[in-house]
Amino acid sequence: MKKTYAMIFALLVLAGLSACGQKGPLVLPPPEPAPQEEPAESE
Repeated sequence: MKKTYAMIFALLVLAGLSACGQKGPLVLPPPEPAPQEEPAESE
């Protein structure tokens, strides 16, 4: 069972790295700043 989880984790990591390498931040739209009307740190 552990080997299966390890293989899945490795595949996810490799897929993420390859996706970041191919697409890059240029293809993705720039992150828009979320409107902070109420400070979340006040809680």
